[in-house]
Amino acid sequence: MNVQAEFYQYLIIATPLLAIWILYNWYKTTQTRGNLAIKSEAVVAGLTEPASLHPIINSNICLGCGSCVNACPEAKHQVLGLIDNKAELLNPADCIGHGACKTACPADAIQLVFGTERRGLDIPNVKPDFQTNIPGIYIAGELGGMGLIKNATEQGRRAMDEIAKVPEMGSGGDLLDVLVVGAGPAGITATLGAMEKNLKVMTIEQESLGGTVAQFPRGKLVMTAPAKLPIVGEFQFKETTKEKLIEFWSEVERKTGLKVNYKERVDHIDHLPEGGFEVTTNKSVYRTRAVLLAIGRRGTPRKLGVPGEDQHKVVYRLVDPAQYQGKHVLIVGGGDSALEAATSIADEPGTTVTLSYRSGAFGRAKEKNRRKVDAAVESGRLNLMLSSTISEVLESEVVLNQNNEHYRIPNDGVIVCAGGILPTGFLKQIGIEVETKYGTA
Repeated sequence: MNVQAEFYQYLIIATPLLAIWILYNWYKTTQTRGNLAIKSEAVVAGLTEPASLHPIINSNICLGCGSCVNACPEAKHQVLGLIDNKAELLNPADCIGHGACKTACPADAIQLVFGTERRGLDIPNVKPDFQTNIPGIYIAGELGGMGLIKNATEQGRRAMDEIAKVPEMGSGGDLLDVLVVGAGPAGITATLGAMEKNLKVMTIEQESLGGTVAQFPRGKLVMTAPAKLPIVGEFQFKETTKEKLIEFWSEVERKTGLKVNYKERVDHIDHLPEGGFEVTTNKSVYRTRAVLLAIGRRGTPRKLGVPGEDQHKVVYRLVDPAQYQGKHVLIVGGGDSALEAATSIADEPGTTVTLSYRSGAFGRAKEKNRRKVDAAVESGRLNLMLSSTISEVLESEVVLNQNNEHYRIPNDGVIVCAGGILPTGFLKQIGIEVETKYGTA
């Protein structure tokens, strides 16, 4: 075979390989550019701080295989992506702690942590059996950093399994075996677990069935994955509204005989001389061998501290936008809950909605919510007052201060979305150790 023939033979073989290589590099370059743009948008929007458990990726050992990206259940939020053949967190604020990325990583390049170097996260110190530094007091669910419904449900089940192992459980007498505080995903599951094990259990909830989930705006989608409830079995939800989920839990409550004392808040917990605890609430006193805290992290709503705030028309969460039809409403805040409340109420017939925020821009809200606000402002359905604060709440008006000028506007209702005061003080009062995590497990 002459040289020219050999050249053509190699060319025939090499051409498709070269085309594949060029196409691969084009794809990777395009992928990197797209993911860099997504990451940049999150930075510009100020959405760089994860709210809960999230991954830290060691780029030195990351293979760039994309297994973590494919495993993330929040794929449509583009939480993870590949940049220059290395996995990175693109949308930290949308990470809600599934942990599927760590499980999927073949190189063990992912560590799941709480908090970041810039923003610490208060987490109670909890042992592998969910017990705190105080023997007999346990924590499961959102308070321990596990806000995801599936994770909280699993923790509630496992925590009750551990409580049931304590020798004196189920021995009868005047004491409860366990007092469950909270009727969210973890509390519901734990209570069912106690019932299944024939433990003497009482459950209290300061709000309503569903805990934190019940406080979401009407129609809000809550992402869940299949989870297993004691007595009930597995429940299959992929993407559902909070209403449907609470309807499901209400049916569970009815069918199983699960009992919850609602509108009951724990005031303090004291040790009994003979062992166990005396738990004092705003309604009663309970004596119990163990306490499981399955409460949320929102704690007490943060108030504005202005005259007139104690009026009944001032609330701290939106339950149903329809109740504000035909009314003048003021929403105070700049986070996602405030923007979602403002735009959903603005969609109701006959409403006049004002959104007040103390800063000059929304730095903590998701891009989609900011776009909805812009659209509502442009259409005239929403009055936006940035760099403003509320000075006073009157019977039929509110007084706002914007750039040192006071404005009085008609008002029938005020919704304050200023976040909550974490129950850290309550935990420390009991004696539970709380650690501020700065990007650690």
